[in-house]
Amino acid sequence: MANHWVGVTVDCVDVERVSGFWSVLLNRPAGPSQPGWVYLGHPGDPQPRLVFQPVSEPKHGKVRLHLDVSVDDIDRGIAQTLALGGRCTGERHDYDEGVVVVMADPEGNEFCLVQYY
Repeated sequence: MANHWVGVTVDCVDVERVSGFWSVLLNRPAGPSQPGWVYLGHPGDPQPRLVFQPVSEPKHGKVRLHLDVSVDDIDRGIAQTLALGGRCTGERHDYDEGVVVVMADPEGNEFCLVQYY
């Protein structure tokens, strides 16, 4: 049996707002979607699709799975995230290989901006 990863699903109260944030941040347009849902990308794309699923309850607690987003310039990546309605958690890690800054999307879903040296 051949298994392969095809996507990540994000629960969100405001599907349009959260999917719009990720669409601009990752430069991935919406593809074919079910009513009320938004899929970024298309089946068969080289990258897995991001799927935004409507839920009625807001996020509670820390997300146990998150995306790492590689950026060319960490400061510009932070500025873009903030301009799109995200926020900085205040957590930053500097390593010999690069820097990791923990950010959150408009509904508080954490992700990391990573700049490799």
